[in-house]
Amino acid sequence: MEQLQQQENLQELKTVKTQNNGQQRSGFATLIGRPNVGKSTLMNKIIGQKIAITSNKPQTTRNRIQTVYTSEEGQIVFLDTPGIHKAKNKLGNYMVGIAERTLADVDVVLWLVEPSCFIGAGERHIVEQLAKTKTPVILVINKIDTVKKEEILAVIDTYRKQLDFAEIIPVSALNGYGTDDLISCIMKYLPVGMPFYDEDTVTDQPIRQIVSELIREKALRCLEDEIPHGIAVTIESMNYRKHIVDIEATIICERESHKGIIIGKQGQMLKKIGSLARPDIEELVESKVNLKLWVKVKKDWRDSDFLLKNFGYNPKDSE
Repeated sequence: MEQLQQQENLQELKTVKTQNNGQQRSGFATLIGRPNVGKSTLMNKIIGQKIAITSNKPQTTRNRIQTVYTSEEGQIVFLDTPGIHKAKNKLGNYMVGIAERTLADVDVVLWLVEPSCFIGAGERHIVEQLAKTKTPVILVINKIDTVKKEEILAVIDTYRKQLDFAEIIPVSALNGYGTDDLISCIMKYLPVGMPFYDEDTVTDQPIRQIVSELIREKALRCLEDEIPHGIAVTIESMNYRKHIVDIEATIICERESHKGIIIGKQGQMLKKIGSLARPDIEELVESKVNLKLWVKVKKDWRDSDFLLKNFGYNPKDSE
């Protein structure tokens, strides 16, 4: 329901937008791409704050995450989407649906790719999706700090044969190289108009959702490869006291064997996840945090419409 409401709000905002003195621009840009190409890292770098979680594991982002960049030129509302991949369960279908549906709701599409000349099945699928849209597409070649300059030129030559891109911009989301050029480029394709949000706004994500994602990020980094895709995090309570925030959260997994791994010997793994998550949460809420974590098993929750909705992934939002 929350994703659907965001969709309706986005359409309403685009409808009522009015023009100002012809100088400022304001609009929506979505980041798409295969899993683990650096979409969340790039968005965090541009807005200067950690909103979307990152990890070296694919399918880290599950929902559409909205952030706001504001400057004298105008305002860009970024939509970070799950990586487009071959879905293996209902959660996967939801993630891909969210990513592909967003293409029609924005003013410009940013397609992030890695600096490789190999065009695989995943890239070809994205090309097919982009060929159907009339929205301007900017190809963003990320991770250019990992290759030589001549290799980047070869990548540009390879990709421009695949689609008629509005622009091709090489960047490094890790160190920020090329991000200023990317921002200026995006602004050119946004309508002239008033900002949608005040200049202090960086995201429309509820605090609870960001907190749950920060905890999931630490679990992704600490746990074995086969477990993270099967976990979700729910916030049971957040109580604000004068100088501290009490948070109780539950990590959901699919198997009893996974529960034992998440907890770890004498609870050490669960403590590690909590200790890693706490500093980021304290920075977010600007207060000391008392974090308590629990673990529950919900078998095959990624294929349950009821549980997906309960954990914040409403399948109808991706249709």
